[in-house]
Amino acid sequence: MTNLVLVDNDDGIVTLTLNLPEQRNPISDPEMIEALVETLSGLDADMATRVIIITGAGNAFSSGGNVKKMGESGGLNDKVAAQTRRNYKLGIQRIPLLLEAMEVPVIAAVNGPAIGAGCDLACMCDIRIAGESARFAESFVKVGIVPGDGGAWLLPRVVGFSKACEMALTGDVIDAAEALACGLVSRVVPDAELLPQARAMAARIAVNPPHVVRMTRRLLREGWTVKLDTLLEMSAAMQALAHATADHKEAIAAMLGKRPPNFTGA
Repeated sequence: MTNLVLVDNDDGIVTLTLNLPEQRNPISDPEMIEALVETLSGLDADMATRVIIITGAGNAFSSGGNVKKMGESGGLNDKVAAQTRRNYKLGIQRIPLLLEAMEVPVIAAVNGPAIGAGCDLACMCDIRIAGESARFAESFVKVGIVPGDGGAWLLPRVVGFSKACEMALTGDVIDAAEALACGLVSRVVPDAELLPQARAMAARIAVNPPHVVRMTRRLLREGWTVKLDTLLEMSAAMQALAHATADHKEAIAAMLGKRPPNFTGA
């Protein structure tokens, strides 16, 4: 299982690499789902984890579903439709639910095609950086199925309703430049600079107080769905926690002393 997701931890900046390059890194098989969920859950529970980067081995980010297995019983698809429903709920749908509930910020470093559930995996992340060779497609219609992993919820929140409809109803592939123009990614960089740029961004996040970073991430996620008064109540409660941290006191002292802060997570 551990070979399916490679883990590189550089002082709290953790790079996860989907490691099925010969299959273009599909995420629909039970073994990959379990590896991703187990790895992400463990990292989120560890306060030493500051930022997570997800990328793909080889020349693809993720092909999404394993097309060769789509017609087979025993995978996500089953000859009993009710069992197929359970397979989705107990399988791939665990990934968006986990990424939504996590506290650690997650960056997608999209190093090639991100197709179907692969595109949705990128949308599950907080920040998306694309290499110039990146391609994106919400292509479920092309194989005669609907977005079963939450894409119909994720994509409109990232690119807006009209663009999400265009992508999901045509299944067309868009390149990195178009992804940047519609807000699917926040920047496009040369392929050779993708991981260095992602790690540089992760480092700019990781230098900040870890508890505050995690709480800010939670507020941003909750802000997608809750009413303003609910979010304000949550913000007040988290602000009380932030004011009580030693890192807050260190931030003020460093600012007044005109020196770099030293945040310890206390």
